[in-house]
Amino acid sequence: MDTSYPREDYLPMTSHKQEPSPTVIKVRPPVVPRDYMVWSIFNTIYMNLCCLGFVALTYSVKARDQKVAGDLEAARRYGSKAKCYNVLATLWNVVVPLVLIALVVTGVLHLSKLAQESMDYLAFRLFPNEDEDKK
Repeated sequence: MDTSYPREDYLPMTSHKQEPSPTVIKVRPPVVPRDYMVWSIFNTIYMNLCCLGFVALTYSVKARDQKVAGDLEAARRYGSKAKCYNVLATLWNVVVPLVLIALVVTGVLHLSKLAQESMDYLAFRLFPNEDEDKK
């Protein structure tokens, strides 16, 4: 008996099991914390009011030392403190001069207005008859 279709006995055995696929885990290198050294040096040199730039520089050096030593958590903490002091020093170095300039400008404007009013008053008191002569 010849059949053109394959019989069940001759069908290849199919397995329902899947072969395990390899698991790929991507390991990123640890994030290196920043130490803000250049910003700290700039704040130390530029004006350095209330020594905030020097404190930021100190924490930046500590952060760099801890990073070299391999203690990334301590380096992150010191870097965070350095960033805070750098922000404070930058605001202090920018805002205070702007406020001083604004005070000087408003003071000059006020004094010029006061001087003009004084001159007008003195001119009126010193020469009261000029208006009567013109009539």
